[in-house]
Amino acid sequence: MTSTRPFGPRYAFVVVGVVFVALLVSAGLRSAPSVMMLPLEDAFGWRRDTVSFAAAVGIFLYGLAGPFAASMMERFGLRRVLVGAILLMSASTASSLFMSQPWHLVATWGVMSGVGTGAVATVLGATVVNRWFKTNRGLMMGLMSASGATGMLVFLPFFAMLAESGGWRPVVITVCIATLALVPLVCLLVPERPASIGLRRYGATEDEPAAAPVTGNFVANTLRTLRDAAKTRVFWFLFATFFICGFTTNGLVGTHLIAFCGDMGIPAVQAAGFLAVMGIFDLIGTTASGWLTDRFDPRKLLGIYYAIRGLSLIYLPYSGFSVGALTVFAVLYGLDWIATVPPTLRLANESFGDRRGPLVFGWIVAGHQVGAASAAYFGGFMRELQGSYASAFAIAGLTAILAAALALLIEPSRSAGGEGRLQPA
Repeated sequence: MTSTRPFGPRYAFVVVGVVFVALLVSAGLRSAPSVMMLPLEDAFGWRRDTVSFAAAVGIFLYGLAGPFAASMMERFGLRRVLVGAILLMSASTASSLFMSQPWHLVATWGVMSGVGTGAVATVLGATVVNRWFKTNRGLMMGLMSASGATGMLVFLPFFAMLAESGGWRPVVITVCIATLALVPLVCLLVPERPASIGLRRYGATEDEPAAAPVTGNFVANTLRTLRDAAKTRVFWFLFATFFICGFTTNGLVGTHLIAFCGDMGIPAVQAAGFLAVMGIFDLIGTTASGWLTDRFDPRKLLGIYYAIRGLSLIYLPYSGFSVGALTVFAVLYGLDWIATVPPTLRLANESFGDRRGPLVFGWIVAGHQVGAASAAYFGGFMRELQGSYASAFAIAGLTAILAAALALLIEPSRSAGGEGRLQPA
């Protein structure tokens, strides 16, 4: 049975809008530990490596949950999985209001929020783009990816003000309310597929065959896809570069930049302002990256993005942390914070096809989050060991330069049917 919706064939943009907001709130939740680090230290006496460990667990599970979430969306339905994940996100933050021990922080902001946000993440954007768009995919994925930076832009300065005036609890309450508000939006405005409301994918000129229903154990399907993808060179190159991507973005900068600025005498609200500047320029850079990905070689784009990121990170510890120096860093780094996502997804789709591409991309994103989790803990460890974050940021910059070189070695396979011809490793 079909139903009518406003905007006709352009209803795909309504779906993108709702999912953009969901990704934005999810990004706000994931960014909250960076402004809670110092208040938690003051409230409970927990060291930074303790808080960093909880953040690392959350980041790791966020990535690990991604491919299983993508498989569950195919097996049980996108809307059901999305609503369930949002409710889990809200429950995890609400439960943390009662925490008193470090393991409570790990259980709520680590395990529960990691699993919940893993389903409201990049793999969700990839699934929606592939289901609802035949053309303009790079641009749409750029917009979806930019939601992470926009979430940081919208929430972090506000979170920093809340934390500065009232501690960590007002931040938790705000996140809980924001996540709950997503549920009616998703239930009312996000159909399962275009065909569910009698539409075609945006840009499609003729009816397409209905996707065959996915049956069987979703865990087995997810692991089977990983097994098949792992036999190819392109998967491991994409996995390695995205591992470094996570290591050099939300794992290190997203978790520790505010604390690094605090060590240099910069108040949390001002430091969060620089992250907001990054968010503005990432919204520009990632959207532009999607447009460029529709037109140019994605491997060369990745090489440029990683090189700029690496140089930015190497520059930061020696910048002097003046307002001008931090503004330069925020602009250069912000322009490609998540700009790597559209070209990486295009390479995955070209090699593994529209149906399996998002699921394989989920495993690639898992590599991203393993890298991010490593950096989240590594940054806190280096800070406790050396009393400074300088070495951690310089090392991260060097790994980004390595990723730039690896990106140029990627050779995606293509087939006439667009389902990807897997090249053995």
